[in-house]
Amino acid sequence: MVRQQWRVVWVIIFLLLVDSTFEQSLSSRNEKLALLQLRTSLGLRAKEWPIKLDPCSGWVGVHCSSGRVVGINISRFKRTRIGSQNPQFSVDALQNLTRLTTFNASFFLLPGSIPEWFGHRMTSLQVLDLTACSVTGSLPASLGNLSSLTEIHLSRNGLTGMVPTSLGQLPNLSFLDLSQNALNGVIPPAIGSLSKLRFLNLSGNSLSSSIPFDISNLSSLTVLDLSFNTLSGILSANLFLPLTKMKSLSMDHNNFTGSFPAALWSMPALQFLDASANRFTGNLPNVTSTATASTAFFNLSQNEFYGYLSTVVRRFSFIDLSSNYFEGKVPSFVHGNVSINRNCLQNVKSQRGGSECSSFYKARGLVFDSGQSNTTQPLPTPPPPRSSKSHRKTIILAAVLGGVGLLIALILIFSSVLLICKRKSTATQRGTGVGPVPTGSTPPPSGLSLNLSSLGDAFTYQQILQATSDFKIENLMKNGHSGDLFRGLLEGGVPVVIKRIDLESVKKEAYLVELGFFSKASHARIVPLLGHCLENENQKFLVYKYMPNGDLSSSLFKKNDSDDGSLQSLDWITRLKIAIGAAEALSYLHHESTPPLVHRDVQSSSILLDDKFEVRLGSLSEVCAQEVDTHQNRISRLLRFQQTSDQGSSGTLPS
Repeated sequence: MVRQQWRVVWVIIFLLLVDSTFEQSLSSRNEKLALLQLRTSLGLRAKEWPIKLDPCSGWVGVHCSSGRVVGINISRFKRTRIGSQNPQFSVDALQNLTRLTTFNASFFLLPGSIPEWFGHRMTSLQVLDLTACSVTGSLPASLGNLSSLTEIHLSRNGLTGMVPTSLGQLPNLSFLDLSQNALNGVIPPAIGSLSKLRFLNLSGNSLSSSIPFDISNLSSLTVLDLSFNTLSGILSANLFLPLTKMKSLSMDHNNFTGSFPAALWSMPALQFLDASANRFTGNLPNVTSTATASTAFFNLSQNEFYGYLSTVVRRFSFIDLSSNYFEGKVPSFVHGNVSINRNCLQNVKSQRGGSECSSFYKARGLVFDSGQSNTTQPLPTPPPPRSSKSHRKTIILAAVLGGVGLLIALILIFSSVLLICKRKSTATQRGTGVGPVPTGSTPPPSGLSLNLSSLGDAFTYQQILQATSDFKIENLMKNGHSGDLFRGLLEGGVPVVIKRIDLESVKKEAYLVELGFFSKASHARIVPLLGHCLENENQKFLVYKYMPNGDLSSSLFKKNDSDDGSLQSLDWITRLKIAIGAAEALSYLHHESTPPLVHRDVQSSSILLDDKFEVRLGSLSEVCAQEVDTHQNRISRLLRFQQTSDQGSSGTLPS
């Protein structure tokens, strides 16, 4: 009896194997023609989609079930030379793949807008991933018809217009990422209808108004990122109270005002909160319970909080309270897990001036605790009145002394500037100069984990070694001031540039500043960051897309008599194209980013050129937020100009 049962089991297994073998062949002629049409319209190479093999068994990224195409993944594919000349959003053939559930074209150039038919013909679609595809235009409202959708990845594109209200009609949606686009208008209240939504990222757009209270209906939400928009208003104290599963909340760099939502102090699952660069105000609560996770990181810097530091700071692994208006003495329970720079605290360094603090408290009708004694002292007896002649002599003497003092002060300032410039120039000539950490862009403290999901792939150290052939000297392209650049080749033959950052010679926070920039900023004119490797303790690695035509400094004066396929000289049309591209890149940093960004290292080697001589701005390790034009910023820009003017560079990728 047992032997017969085993025979039945083996027969079933055999039938399953035979069935799976038959599934490897595409049974639909219409779908075969659709795939061939897609192959042609996108300019896909025979290396990935060989025309002589069956698509289900021999085409990379094509997945089939029961002889029908159910998934297409062309992420990071390369086009043929002809296909690269005029890439477009040419995917009309997808209409004939009626059982397609997944379409992933992330990091594959698809300039153009998403067609309206997407929401009418792709009815089986469950996952749509068009991350960093250079998609433009507005989102079609018809996407709301795709009731099977569970994930929408549309970050790092050039989408414009408003977030469609129809997205609230997707009952199965669990992941929605529209970050780093140019969307405007308000957050549609209909988003609150997505009961299964776990991840919502709308950061890096131009969304305005306040957060709709309907957001509180998203009971399954674990990650919410609304940072770098123009959102405003006073948030309800209980807005986030129902979101008990929330682990990460980012709403920094907006214009929120009023009291900080009380519910955020008592959310047990919350691990990360960034509400910096707003106008929240009020006192810290005196909370002694441990409702919030003890490993949580809170960033409340650059707001208008005031009053005394309370015991609530003991509940966090780290809390950043810098650039607020807290007063009084620093309590004994405040340790290294609290950042308190630029406040109004007593007996500690790096605080605001007394007059600035007094003005802040006075404007709100509050009494400022400056720590000075309020004991009334008797007024000194006034001196006897002087004669008119003696008074004139006093005035003349004071004017002379004041003029001499001013002259001495100007000489000292000028000497200090020259000395700093000389030191910076010397450090640069030695090859060890490291750009300063940008003002206003201080990276997270050591040990703080960044949200790396928006920063490309996470490569292993072994993959980095393999790509660069153990960092052979032949692959060294440039010794940059923030790391050495090596030419690399990933698995599958994808050429890249890998920056090796030695933490013994470069500030530990430097690479975090660059990662922070790439996590918030994305544009077609910015050099693409493909990934990173942070597992090595002493060295960190950033992986960029390779620019075949180098940089402007290396291609501007190439001779035109070469027949070996090397870089050619630039005609005037190409030069004009490059000039316009560079202007667009800087315009994005200065005018389209929120807050405006300053590059601080623009030179010919910073302007990178892809295979079509399109500009990709590099050398982004010193980008920082633009502040009010203070004396300090003007001097820093003067020094920066002196530093970059003295150093020559022939590198071809970001330093």
